[in-house]
Amino acid sequence: MTQQETPLPLNENALLELVQRQTFSYFWDFAHPACGLPRDRDHEHYKDVITTGGAGFGVMALVVATERKWINRAQAVTRLLKILSFLDRAEKHHGAFPHWLNGRTGKTIPFAKKDDGADLVETAFLFQGLLTVRQYFNRRNKEEQTIRTTVTKLWKQVEWSWFTRERDVLYWHWSPKHHWAMNLPIEGYNEAMITYILAAAAPEYSISKKVYECGWARNGAMKNGNTFYRTRLPLGPDLGGPLFFAHYSFTGLDPRGLSDRFADYERQHKAHVTINYRYCVDNPGHYKNYGKQSWGLSACDYKRRYREHSPVKDNGTICCAAALSSLPYRPKESLAALRYFYEVLGDKIWGRYGFSESYNETRKWYATSHLAINQGATILMIENYRTGLLWKWFMKDKEVQRGLKKLGFKSPHLK
Repeated sequence: MTQQETPLPLNENALLELVQRQTFSYFWDFAHPACGLPRDRDHEHYKDVITTGGAGFGVMALVVATERKWINRAQAVTRLLKILSFLDRAEKHHGAFPHWLNGRTGKTIPFAKKDDGADLVETAFLFQGLLTVRQYFNRRNKEEQTIRTTVTKLWKQVEWSWFTRERDVLYWHWSPKHHWAMNLPIEGYNEAMITYILAAAAPEYSISKKVYECGWARNGAMKNGNTFYRTRLPLGPDLGGPLFFAHYSFTGLDPRGLSDRFADYERQHKAHVTINYRYCVDNPGHYKNYGKQSWGLSACDYKRRYREHSPVKDNGTICCAAALSSLPYRPKESLAALRYFYEVLGDKIWGRYGFSESYNETRKWYATSHLAINQGATILMIENYRTGLLWKWFMKDKEVQRGLKKLGFKSPHLK
């Protein structure tokens, strides 16, 4: 996987394949040598920092790489056995993982002063990936049986219901030093929906439907229903918020035909992406080159900081993963952005790990950084657009299906 110096015109499939495969280099070539998991970002200060959510996307990327024959199945299995051995011995808090782990020692690295313990949402992103792996690597040989057994062992250890604090809501963080000091309920609508579905699906320590409806959905208060840029938004904050809301929980969870009494989730994501796109085309901030080819606001790097970008928090920074991961929802517009990134901006943002995090043409700034969670979402959502691969395998899981039914969801995947 080498950097292509001069981008050449490619057809759609060839371009998507190139972007996915080169982005996969981040997870294969740049993985931490001791544990096999992706570093949080490619910066010297983060050389031992493993990100749990990015790890979930990373193991799903191994499924894509195996299916597309960028690596063979034996290579994927060997890497997964290394990863799972590390996760098995890594520090956990009531079965849940921290946001960051040390890739050498498996110990918690504090994400913030009081965020030095369990992060339930990052744990959910990890298990969305691990359950997909458990389904895909289904052969009867000893190695793949070990993969499935270890995933199941880790899955059973997560004390999802303990994170309710005996209330009708899940809480995001717990610290062995600061306990519940973060005091952040996981409530809708944001990127964390998968947390409730996995908590309901769990074979041990599962939550009730009431926790989902009162906590996440806030008894219907997560609804929006207002119209922005001629598009009605079913759920969430005005103008939709950053685009990762439509991506992170839905790398494995298939939104097509997915609904409950609060929303149709395919309609929700299409509306969210449409509003984000039309905002950029309208360009009320008059930023340079915003438009039909240069769009997509989400959480990403800007200069030395990782920031949330959205129509209500906009400084002219486009997140490359935002449009690329939206391919299942607005393919024509996402492909136009992809061609702009590759053919117009070219090597300003294209390199050995695919596209960099972001750019701001108003301020003539182009990121050189890569972040595991955005690189992962890019690979996975492009693949779901092309083949539905991750949706297929995650939604096959019987416990996931049981959790969805328990919470009152409808989906073509549910028998």
